[in-house]
Amino acid sequence: MAIEVSVVRVFTDADGRFGNPLGIVTADDVDEADRQQFATELGYSETVFVARTAPGAASATIYTPAVQLPFAGHPTVGLSWWLREQGHPVRTLTVPAAGLEIRYDGEDTWVRARADWTPQFTFHQVRDAAEVAAADPSAYDSGHHYLWAWTDEARGAVRSRMFAPMMGIAEDEATGAAAVRLTGELGRGLTIVQGVGSRLRTTIDDGWVELGGRSVSDPSITV
Repeated sequence: MAIEVSVVRVFTDADGRFGNPLGIVTADDVDEADRQQFATELGYSETVFVARTAPGAASATIYTPAVQLPFAGHPTVGLSWWLREQGHPVRTLTVPAAGLEIRYDGEDTWVRARADWTPQFTFHQVRDAAEVAAADPSAYDSGHHYLWAWTDEARGAVRSRMFAPMMGIAEDEATGAAAVRLTGELGRGLTIVQGVGSRLRTTIDDGWVELGGRSVSDPSITV
């Protein structure tokens, strides 16, 4: 059976450039036992399998090419945006970690999460954006590594890259979970430019981190 995969780029800039591709598949189209292999073959940094459970609500499972994740940022932001585009805006998106509160603000979609829902990242703060840009992904052969530098500390502006070979991702273009965890560790909201030019924003309040950004649709594929 041919399976349609909707493709969304998440955390674009204001002109719809950059962003991290996300595959979106209807959960009923792929048996749960086959989803990891499907995501591996599809090859996006994350693929989600979604069910629309009720008006204003949906549930999803999240897979990288190598592992299933209880929570991730770019899939939940991108999927919530896509559901609104499909005429099914959600207030709650349930993933294995928890039920997530979703908020829409113009073109931005926001997800509320806890830092401890995210994978453990090794954070490497370096001197400046040039050092971030010069990093070699092949130097990181295990774990989840997030390189970052302040570009304007007073304003909470950060330049970053992320390498996650254990997830089957040599380099991730935009990593919402890492943004959530870094925000929790620093205790302040951030504006992040990651990868080639993706844009992520966060806020923090009483231990809860809101992660937001813009998304755009790319042509769907059939596999």
